[in-house]
Amino acid sequence: MTQLDRVELDSLRSSRIFVAGHRGMVGSAIVRLLEQEGCKSILARTRTELDLTDPHQVARFMRDEQPQYVFLAAAKVGGIHANNTEPATFILDNLLIAANVIRTAHDAGVHRLMFLGSSCIYPRLAPQPMSEDMLLTGVLEPTNEPYAIAKIAGIKLCESYNRQHGTDFRSLMPTNLYGPNDNFDLNSSHVLPALIRKFHDAKQAGDDSVTVWGTGKPEREFLHVDDLADASVFAMCLPRAQYSAVTTPMCSHLNAGTGIGLSIGELAETIRDVVGFDGAIVFDSEKPDGTPRKLLDVRKMNALGWTARISLDVGIADTYDWFKRQDTTTI
Repeated sequence: MTQLDRVELDSLRSSRIFVAGHRGMVGSAIVRLLEQEGCKSILARTRTELDLTDPHQVARFMRDEQPQYVFLAAAKVGGIHANNTEPATFILDNLLIAANVIRTAHDAGVHRLMFLGSSCIYPRLAPQPMSEDMLLTGVLEPTNEPYAIAKIAGIKLCESYNRQHGTDFRSLMPTNLYGPNDNFDLNSSHVLPALIRKFHDAKQAGDDSVTVWGTGKPEREFLHVDDLADASVFAMCLPRAQYSAVTTPMCSHLNAGTGIGLSIGELAETIRDVVGFDGAIVFDSEKPDGTPRKLLDVRKMNALGWTARISLDVGIADTYDWFKRQDTTTI
C-alpha cells in the first residue's frame, strides 16, 4: 500500500464501507485491497439484490445500512463497438447510477464518497498529457460521448453537493484499465482484454495472423486495476485539507495513471509476446481509431505521494494468467 494517512485508514478499517460494483474489475480490486488492509465491514450487493438505477432501492439500502464510506465503482462499461451500438443505455444507466448513489449518500450522511470515472471525460483533442483542468474545454470523442457525459455529470454532482451541502465527495479519473475480472468479450471489451482474447484464440486455433482494429497508431496509457484500487483507497484516506490543497471546488477530481503511453501497435506486439503467438499482426484501417492520443497528467497524485507500481509487461502477464485460469467459454 502506498503511504496513507494512518488516522484516516484506521477510520476506514472501523467503518461500514459500501463498494458499489464489487463484482466488476474495479470494484473487486478495491474489495481485495480493503480486505488486505483489515477492513471488516464491507457492504456489497449484486444487481439482483440492489439495482442502482432504481432510486427507491438505493435510498432504502442507504437508509438501512448506513455506510460511512462509499466507493462508487459501478458502471455500464464497454469498448468502441459497445458504445457505438448502445449509446442510450450507456448514458442513461450511468447517469442514473451516479445520481442515485450520490444523492442518497448525502441523504444518509455518508462521511466520504469516491466516484470513479474515466479519462474519456476529456476533449478528443485536449493538449497532452491531459491535466484535470482540461475538463469541458473542447469536443468529446464521438465514439464514447454518451458514457463520457454521464461520467462528467458524476463529477459535477459530487462538486455541487460539496459546494451546496458541505459533503466530502471526491472523484478519481483513471486512464485505460486492465487486469483480473476484466471483460474479454470481443463484442463489448476494451482494447487490451480484446487483444489478449484475440491472440489467445489465434494461438489455440493455429492461425497465421490476428487482425487489430484501426491503424495501430493511436497512443494510449494503461493502468493495472490493482494500482487503481491502491490510488482509490489512497485518495479516499487523504485528509480533507490535503485533498483540497490540490483541487478546487470547480475542479475537484484527480487523475490516476502511469503517465507512460504507447501505440496500439506496440501494445499488440507486447500482448503477442506475452501470449506466445507466432503469427502476424494485421491492422484494419477501415475500423475507427478513436482518440489519436490519450495520456494523463498525473502530477497531482504523484505530488500527494501516490505513483503506479505495476509495469505493463508484468501487468499483462498477470492478466493473461488470470484469463487462462477461467472457463474461457463463458468469458
